[in-house]
Order: sequence, then C-alpha cells, then structure tokens
Amino acid sequence: MQRLKTVEARKRDTRDKIELGGLIVKAGLRYEKRALLLGLLIDGASRIEASVDEKARLLAIGVKAFGHDPD
Repeated sequence: MQRLKTVEARKRDTRDKIELGGLIVKAGLRYEKRALLLGLLIDGASRIEASVDEKARLLAIGVKAFGHDPD
C-alpha cells in the first residue's frame, strides 16, 4: 500500500513539473537560460509577496494569456 502511494505521489509530481515546463513555453521563454528563468521566478515571488497590487497585475496578465481563470 505504501509503495502505491509513493508511485502515485511521484506521478503527480512529474505531471506538475511537466505542466510548469509548459508555462515556460507558453510565456515564450523556452530557449532562455535556466539561471535567467530562476531569477525571474525569484524576483516575481518577492514582488508578489511585497505587493497585493503587483500580484493582481501579474494574475490579470496570466488570466488573459490563458483566456480564462486557470486557478
């Protein structure tokens, strides 16, 4: 039973990572260096933590790019 839970958790983790990679592609950043991508994410995380308005602004951009509320 424990093995099944571990396998399912790994599958879920893999699916999440694939989806996150798809976001990088959708944003047009597929060929950027990993260090740049990480820098963008770290900077974005600090910005949305510091400002509710910035979080709302970035969320609006993402929702528009998806064409709906992706949750």
